Amino acid sequence: MFMRSKAALVLAAGLAWAQAPRPASSVKVDFPSDSPVALVAADWGESRTDARGGALILDLHTALSLRNTSQRRIRGVTLLVEAQEVTPGGKGSVAVPSLDVRPGETFPIRIDLRLLRPMLAGAGPLATIALDGVLFDDLSFYGPNRLNSRRVMTVWEMEARRDRRYFKSVLEARGSEGLKAEMLDTIARLSDRPQLDVQLVRRGRATAVAAQERSMQFAFLHVPDAPLEPVSGVVGVAGSEARAPRIAVMNRSDRPVRYFELGWIIRDRQGREFLAGSVPASDSNLRLEPGARSEIAQEAVLRFSRQPGEPVAIDGMTAFVSQVEFADGSIWIPSRAALGDIRLRGAIGPSPEEQRLAGIYRTKGLIVLVNELRKF
Repeated sequence: MFMRSKAALVLAAGLAWAQAPRPASSVKVDFPSDSPVALVAADWGESRTDARGGALILDLHTALSLRNTSQRRIRGVTLLVEAQEVTPGGKGSVAVPSLDVRPGETFPIRIDLRLLRPMLAGAGPLATIALDGVLFDDLSFYGPNRLNSRRVMTVWEMEARRDRRYFKSVLEARGSEGLKAEMLDTIARLSDRPQLDVQLVRRGRATAVAAQERSMQFAFLHVPDAPLEPVSGVVGVAGSEARAPRIAVMNRSDRPVRYFELGWIIRDRQGREFLAGSVPASDSNLRLEPGARSEIAQEAVLRFSRQPGEPVAIDGMTAFVSQVEFADGSIWIPSRAALGDIRLRGAIGPSPEEQRLAGIYRTKGLIVLVNELRKF
């Protein structure tokens, strides 16, 4: 149960609001009474509000200091920030993976969000910061999980453990110079990796665009030991748009599956490949029994463009299994050995933990990175 604390803390003092002070100019940090984290302090920095038409724009810039009040180490935290639940743009979230917070220790979480709130939303705080979930070192979880943060943070933590084991094995086998070479490779992959902007459009399209549409079959990358196998897939393509993708998968494992994601790789007419994220994903009602097949479909139009907005003319699509959650809550992710496939490695990209470790090497040096790996 997640009963809200009657002593919810309302932080009004110190807010640098752009508009004149008013009773509702506040942010409420509202954690449950049995929360494993407690608020220690908040620095609101340059948080501001701005009235535009019938809406109020909230620019929240704050650093929260939280304390681990539990008896377990914390590996991840997700916060839900709401200005208005039903208004588009009225809520956001902040997730922090790769933590190692011991009992009694404090740690920071930075919030930089822009939210919308109707001008006539009534009295009360302008925004509320709530706890969606906390992941512990034994992979147990606390929180209402409204954002499915349990699954997301568990995947991040499993990737982090996988990648730390790999880099520690490199250090043991090849020494600090081998680890340095791996970090330089990661940094190069991050800088060279082409990025795509994906826009989801649920409304119908113009007839002229629809007339250009052609049916395109998916190709599939084989991921060793994946519990699911994509067996067929088709999508309608017109220029930089993909419509109503449908992919059939088979459960090759001996356990029921309740959720999975497929990564997409888009190839343009110049032969360049771009990772387009994990779309579509299975819905929350899935239960795919061992040996059974299921088709996932998304009745929407996806528009792909290179940053900053250059359309990508789609010439091919490839999909691969990127994560699977079983009915018992356990999760499968690709192994580090599977990422040895050069195309798959380029498609999946460095995990948040690998990026964090590369950042430590880049900003603090090799010795600090070695000490960081030895902490775990």
